[in-house]
Amino acid sequence: MGIVTVATTPQSDLHDLETPAAAGAGAAFDAAVAEPVDAGDEEGDDDAVRRTADVGESSRASRHWWDRNADEYQDEHGEFLGDDRFTWCPEGLDEADARLLGEVAGRDVLEIGAGAAQCSRWLAGRGARPVALDISHRQLQHSRRIDLGRGSTPVAVVQADAAVLPFADGSFDLACSAYGAVPFSADTAALMREVHRVLRPGGRWVFSVTHPIRWAFPDEPGVEGLTAVASYFDRTPYVEQDEDGHATYVEHHRTLGDRVRELVAAGFRLVDLVEPEWPAGLEQEWGGWSPLRGRLIPGTAVFVTERG
Repeated sequence: MGIVTVATTPQSDLHDLETPAAAGAGAAFDAAVAEPVDAGDEEGDDDAVRRTADVGESSRASRHWWDRNADEYQDEHGEFLGDDRFTWCPEGLDEADARLLGEVAGRDVLEIGAGAAQCSRWLAGRGARPVALDISHRQLQHSRRIDLGRGSTPVAVVQADAAVLPFADGSFDLACSAYGAVPFSADTAALMREVHRVLRPGGRWVFSVTHPIRWAFPDEPGVEGLTAVASYFDRTPYVEQDEDGHATYVEHHRTLGDRVRELVAAGFRLVDLVEPEWPAGLEQEWGGWSPLRGRLIPGTAVFVTERG
């Protein structure tokens, strides 16, 4: 099965429409899976600033950043993520234990910001019918790589922007996202409305993001990450930009109240808000996540909602 690329990215440069037949990405596509992506300029030279970034700029930056960095990301975190593990966060909260989605067997499930579709693969193994969506073509090529290596039925994947979902109304029973899409979207209110649109009545929408309180602290795993240095209420995006001022990476901050209000406005009911505690015995660091910080302040927020 190939990657279906849908040109839905709002105000962005995602113009190519590619729909390879299910039988036939073929040898050329399979070769592309193994071909590394040129990372281009060293991103260590980019400036980190707080400034506005609109929908189009944020979308372009996310697509290009993840295409450039997918290989490194999967190499660094692939062992933790597994090939078919559904984990919500660096704290290691697994859906197998948490069951935040409820029953998945026989359900149509949309995974948003799927990366290499590890969560979708876990869902398929439990009788669900998942579709994995990501803005990055390279991330979805890693999904294809995993499926080829396992000799398993490929996960259905779609390349598109989460804020303009290329599906009919009421297409899915469940939607989920483990740190995908939501933090990188400039208009998450629109994203929530889109998820509501493609879900059937009563369907669950569960997503995890960096806990909003973390935005007040430096993104460092050591003691320097324990002192608040910024206002929790400052919604100005975090932007990495090149020497010409073009954004190469963008993340957007919303407070807990912001998230609840945009979910309610979109027509969702908040069922639960999970703040996973750092588990005993987990010593692995992941960026700014560490045992030191995790035992003192929450690192992840998981929103469990239902469509009205």
